[in-house]
Amino acid sequence: MKRVLITGVTGFVGSHLADFLLNKEVEIFGTFRWRSPKENIKHIINKLNLVNCELLDSTSVMDCIKTVNPDVIFHLAAQSYVPVSFKKPKITLETNIIGTLNLLEAVRHFKLDPVIHICSTSEVYGQVKEDELPIKETNPLRPASPYAVSKVGEDLISYQYYLSYGLKTIRTRMFTHTGPRRGEVFVVSAFAKQIAMIELGQKDPVLKVGNLNSVRTFLDVRDAVRAYWLLVKLCKPGEVYNIAGYRTMSIREMLDLLLDYSSIKNEVKIEVDSKLLRPSDVTLQIPNIDKFVRETNWKAEIPLEKTLQDTLNYWRNNLKINYNY
Repeated sequence: MKRVLITGVTGFVGSHLADFLLNKEVEIFGTFRWRSPKENIKHIINKLNLVNCELLDSTSVMDCIKTVNPDVIFHLAAQSYVPVSFKKPKITLETNIIGTLNLLEAVRHFKLDPVIHICSTSEVYGQVKEDELPIKETNPLRPASPYAVSKVGEDLISYQYYLSYGLKTIRTRMFTHTGPRRGEVFVVSAFAKQIAMIELGQKDPVLKVGNLNSVRTFLDVRDAVRAYWLLVKLCKPGEVYNIAGYRTMSIREMLDLLLDYSSIKNEVKIEVDSKLLRPSDVTLQIPNIDKFVRETNWKAEIPLEKTLQDTLNYWRNNLKINYNY
């Protein structure tokens, strides 16, 4: 039975990946930090092997890799919120680059041979030009935030370890993905939580928003983790792959669709909050995923409508529980 290690198993994508892998013939290990909330994995926590690991502590990472001896690593742990990276660039760069370096060094030190999925991001492409659309893996990297810079570093150090030491790293540049359990600071989840709060009378009918004109291509997280599993089974070490959904629209159009599933559509006021605007933004994310589809035959299956409904219901249920409704 293969031993699978998920870094950041308590997070949004990590928890969904663990859910998915429970139906596979694998033994699942997941890293966490002592202060990590375990809300996302409470329903499966007894089915996982949790390993306390701090990625910025090389000794801790060495201990983790030696203990687990993984056949597959999904490296998902990261500081992943773009606005925070502008306020805390140092910790963002350290977590995402040095944390990844520590993981790769541990694998190299013990002379292990796992397949290593490195989770980069479409943010590395930055603000692309219209004549470059749809975005291919060969597009220039123009990172527009400290987060994107950190992911360029993670992406390229992983490629270097493939070239220099033969580590079987495979990089993905995932475009916008969302769904239940997404952190409340991310756009779809942020809107869904506010809508649920307004519906429950916990908030005035004012919806705070950032840049509604940004164009994104949306994917359900449950389709994303299915793609990751195909990646480690079928794709080539040393390569990089775009992964994305097929629904492209502006944030404003997505919000309108989300409001269609609420009881407050005609009552809510939309207000732009300057705190939600980035110093520099990426506003055009339309991907080309032909390379990944060609090698895996993967396709997104979950409609955006279901993703939005499930996310809204997630917040409705959570807020009812938290506020004892």
